[in-house]
Amino acid sequence: MSTRIPNQTAEPELDLLTPLLDQQDAGWQATFQGLTLRTALQPIFSISHKRIVGYEALIRAFDTDMARVLPLHLFQLPTTDPEDLMLDRLCRYLHIQNFASMNDEINWLFLNVSPRVVANKGKRDAFFGHLLERTQFPPHRVVVEIVEQPTDDAEQLRRTVEYYKELGCLTAIDDFGAGHSNFERIWNLSPDIVKLDRQILNRATDDKRARQILNGIVSLLHQSGCLVLLEGVETREQAMIAIDGGVDFVQGFFFSHPSTELSEVMASVMDFDSLLTDYKRQNANRFDPSHQITDFFEPRFREAAKQLSGGTPFQQACHALIGHHTVSRCYLINEHGVQIDDTQRDTTMEACSDPRFRPLENTRNADWYRQHYLQQALNQPDHVQVTRPYLSVTGAYMCVTLSLAFQNGNEVNVLCCDILA
Repeated sequence: MSTRIPNQTAEPELDLLTPLLDQQDAGWQATFQGLTLRTALQPIFSISHKRIVGYEALIRAFDTDMARVLPLHLFQLPTTDPEDLMLDRLCRYLHIQNFASMNDEINWLFLNVSPRVVANKGKRDAFFGHLLERTQFPPHRVVVEIVEQPTDDAEQLRRTVEYYKELGCLTAIDDFGAGHSNFERIWNLSPDIVKLDRQILNRATDDKRARQILNGIVSLLHQSGCLVLLEGVETREQAMIAIDGGVDFVQGFFFSHPSTELSEVMASVMDFDSLLTDYKRQNANRFDPSHQITDFFEPRFREAAKQLSGGTPFQQACHALIGHHTVSRCYLINEHGVQIDDTQRDTTMEACSDPRFRPLENTRNADWYRQHYLQQALNQPDHVQVTRPYLSVTGAYMCVTLSLAFQNGNEVNVLCCDILA
């Protein structure tokens, strides 16, 4: 059925849209320019909770023969801003009606909002408040997704996001990491959830360095006060990457496909116990390197500290340590974090060092007070500490650091040893 869209629509607009919706046995559906619109849901899982915590609502369009029409073609149908606005609102109306009729009174409903609607000539999306009021759907169960792309009016976008928050909804930035994504928008909008674009995951699947970057992005987003959702998870390997990356929520074909059979989607389950068991087994040594590294190096490490406390010169005391092919350097720090002597390195390691990072090699009098391995050693004297792998600032290589605080005369010193990761 075709509907003429007025150039200016008055509030409330629900009266204009309500006749376009119809309740069938399979759920609510709507009509738009001769097409039948239905709601499809895709579950969103919490890794920690090991269950569904929400659903993203997606629109599915069918022609008069009930053949699928691509969403791209559907959203190309509007030729004016009022038509575009109406289609966006009609979809949200349809999704709310369908979700409200489901047997779920807890989980979130993720709704996409067109960027054109968000920054609609200075007008806030008051329609949505009217929709929630009429349907009596709790706003705290709605997550409003805003596609991550530039807008002509960043201040209007901020005010619109604030409006959704005032309604009581959660807000999410969609497709972060694609196109024009940047952390400035995160800081300006303070969303509750950030959805990482699947391209980040695809790169992390093929490149271990990109995997480290993914983990870093997740950490920064958490520090910004955002929960993180990784979408586009299609394989078990990618599910493992998501778990390792520290994301809170996952979504993708590996877990469940979107479906218009809403009751079946609601019954979706995933064996997270199996995933997490495999992950723990595969990563046991990486998460707790002390089992292998400490067992091997601790006797040499303690012997070096014993010799130092007995007056043996630093170079001689560390000779056995730096002679091992995995040890990149040994250094001594006072309790204030300042390096006491020159770094000791094996001559073979010096010959293999990257000359591009030579400005970073001389660390005499360097201050390592900010390093966690120093603080941990000082907090637990006489206990060997082992870090997780990290990027060393002395040569831009990955390493783990052993540290041990010991009494050296009247002072407390910390012996440190970097081991190539």
